[in-house]
Amino acid sequence: MSLPTLFEALYRGERHVGFGTPEPGTPQTLYRVADGRLAAAFVATDGSMAAIRSAVTEGAATVTVAMEDPEVRLLPPLLPTATGNALLSGFMGTHKKKWGGRTAPEGGEFTPPKWFFKGFGDWVRLPGETLHVPANPVALIEEPEVALVYVNDADGSPHYAGYTFGNDLCDIGLHREDPGYNPYCKLCDTALAPWLFLGEPPHSVTGRVTIARDGVTAWEGNFSCGGDALYFRVRDMVEHLFSFPAVRRPGLVNYVLLGADEASFHDGFRIADGDRIAIDVKSHGVTIENTVRYVSPAPLP
Repeated sequence: MSLPTLFEALYRGERHVGFGTPEPGTPQTLYRVADGRLAAAFVATDGSMAAIRSAVTEGAATVTVAMEDPEVRLLPPLLPTATGNALLSGFMGTHKKKWGGRTAPEGGEFTPPKWFFKGFGDWVRLPGETLHVPANPVALIEEPEVALVYVNDADGSPHYAGYTFGNDLCDIGLHREDPGYNPYCKLCDTALAPWLFLGEPPHSVTGRVTIARDGVTAWEGNFSCGGDALYFRVRDMVEHLFSFPAVRRPGLVNYVLLGADEASFHDGFRIADGDRIAIDVKSHGVTIENTVRYVSPAPLP
């Protein structure tokens, strides 16, 4: 599948944008951009690939590099340099599978799904980085999800930029002990792919999860997380979320997770310290692979 895709990366400490999904070993042209220039292009244009490319490449210095170059560091999509200028949040219980295979009825009053706040955008981990969780989780779960990306303009109005994919790792066991503990449950690292896919939120997203322990596959299973798999309509969920002024601060970038299918936890598997989770989004050619580490912080003085 060939979809319009772009990404940002630091090269020798300077921010650049690239187009397409780089192939290993293939030289990639990067365009030097100022912090926030790419995000601003989604506010100032119609968001199409042609318009974005024109807005950020005209007059830009270029460099051609191998993506394996250790001086290339990929970034989460549109992540601002300033801490606190991006938020990561999402919806719970959105899949049809959790609603008896039904979809929300058309018309009438919208009853929104439950929502959670995961953290600031600079808390996001990239593929290959370690996902840290509290030292004594009850039962972890990987959650392959679509993440929508929005940029707020100077008035706070959100502009949809595109979508990527993530692993919303969390402690579902803690949530099941008491749903009121859900904010604690979500205090686990989340991984996002660096690739930003342009175009409307995807209807069909399919893939497979593989969890390895000591280098051997310990669990694997399929997942679906596109709009067609959801009970709620994406537009209804997003419009409700952006009715709250707190997520409409001028210049804010929002990563919005749309919810996950059932996963290893529902099959009786339990993720352990050191397990490596690989999420292969086969429909879009994206892989997100991370190792899970339990962390015991030093006691408070």
